[in-house]
Amino acid sequence: MRSRARLTRPRPRVIFSHGNTSSNNTTTTTTTTTTTTSINANKTTSTKNDSVKMAAAAASAPQPGVEPSIPQIFTSDPLIRDDLFTESSRVQDATVDECLPFLKGQEHSSCNSHGLPHLDRRRHVNFLHKQLGKLPGGFMSADPSRPWIFYWCLAALSLLGEDVSSYRQSLVDTVRPMQNPDGGFAGGFGQTSHLATTYATVLSLALVGGEDSYDVVDRRAMWRWLCSLKQPDGGFQMALGGEEDVRGAYCAAVIISLLNIPLELSQDSPARSAGHTGLFTGLADYVRQCQTYEGGVSAKPGVEAHGAYAFCALGCLSILDSPHRAIPRGDMGALHADPDLIAPFFSYLDVPLLISWLSSRQYAPEGGFSGRTNKLVDGCYSHWVGGCWPLIEAALNGPGGEAAADSSGHPLPAVRDSLFSRDGLIRYILCCCQDQSKRGGLRDKPSKYSDAYHTCYVLSGLSSAQHKWDLVSARTHEAIVAGDSWSVSPYMEGEQIFDEEDRVATAHPVYVIPKHKVEEIQNYFASKHGF
Repeated sequence: MRSRARLTRPRPRVIFSHGNTSSNNTTTTTTTTTTTTSINANKTTSTKNDSVKMAAAAASAPQPGVEPSIPQIFTSDPLIRDDLFTESSRVQDATVDECLPFLKGQEHSSCNSHGLPHLDRRRHVNFLHKQLGKLPGGFMSADPSRPWIFYWCLAALSLLGEDVSSYRQSLVDTVRPMQNPDGGFAGGFGQTSHLATTYATVLSLALVGGEDSYDVVDRRAMWRWLCSLKQPDGGFQMALGGEEDVRGAYCAAVIISLLNIPLELSQDSPARSAGHTGLFTGLADYVRQCQTYEGGVSAKPGVEAHGAYAFCALGCLSILDSPHRAIPRGDMGALHADPDLIAPFFSYLDVPLLISWLSSRQYAPEGGFSGRTNKLVDGCYSHWVGGCWPLIEAALNGPGGEAAADSSGHPLPAVRDSLFSRDGLIRYILCCCQDQSKRGGLRDKPSKYSDAYHTCYVLSGLSSAQHKWDLVSARTHEAIVAGDSWSVSPYMEGEQIFDEEDRVATAHPVYVIPKHKVEEIQNYFASKHGF
């Protein structure tokens, strides 16, 4: 089996430069100055003045007869190989061979000086609008996933800077019949309510915005339904009588915190039998049990770790309490010795082990992420794994960044640099994940077709790689549902390998919709304490 060259230090001994790296040098280290600038939640703007922008554009434009500068690690086979060959290693070799021509720029009509093609923004926008229109008969099998298609397309359009409010009325008219009288949203009229489709519907309503959209939700019925899904072990079933996994934990936490659902359990909730009194009681401990010996997070205790479940776990814990209090598992004795450091949901994940597992998901030469050990890279994990890093960094740094983390007695060191290769991920997305056919959209890898799912999560991963999220201030311990204060800025360490016109907008690191959309729906429901 092919042994993977990680994109993070220390193994193997490949150190990525954040500066301008020549194609024959992958070990140069460049000292840079951090620049922090605020950006609008709707539209990202560069902080450079016009003259600097023009100079940067001129510098990034490929010169006639000059080969683009692409680090060798992205243009050659992995540095370390295993003598054992299996079906998995053969498929992996084929994937590398499939990606290399795109990574070398051989499959693109034009590239910048770093060997990157432009983001084909207009074609991707057109693809997404078509996905929200009338679809051919082949989509009949996806009928129960209609709320997901709404969310994927609306979220992706927002990341591309499009105003999606024009879809408000059609979305309201479409999803209203999907809401069942006993609570929750189904995939279609007459179908069973499900946490996944309810999650997607609530986020879609938040994306289009407006009180008419928010008022579609029957909060009392939603509360009763969520109480019926709450289980004695602290987790949530995805549907009545359905599977229970960490997706349920995350989806339920998102719905509860956006809609300001009362936390007290109904008297007939199954969780009452275990002594639970609230929707969030025991939930963090359920998530904790899903971390595996590898360091990743599984769907439920005792099964294989998966990148999407890692994001769900981190997202859920970041809703239950501030990331720096809820996520890392440290020295509990030392923490409880200081009353100021005690939090109701503290210390649920082994962060160093999780970082090790997440780091192992990024491959070279591809630059993208896989979702599981010994699996192939896939564009969707640009979000499911790439989206974990802002939450990990917030857990390590705490509010206010490095200084706050150092002065608080935090048991884990602050993050002084990116924990993953942002350039590697950006390179994989722009080179390998763009569907170059007339249809547009983004995809898993070059041999696959684009779809709304991959378009959404590839763009979300691109946004994570292009920006840096900071936890500005943490909520009070009592305000469990109230969110933390986050700020976002362009990631400015080292030389930027993509052109500024290819920067996408931002999405909240927990809710994966624009930050201002999260604030709007939470503010609307903040005044609705009961029913």
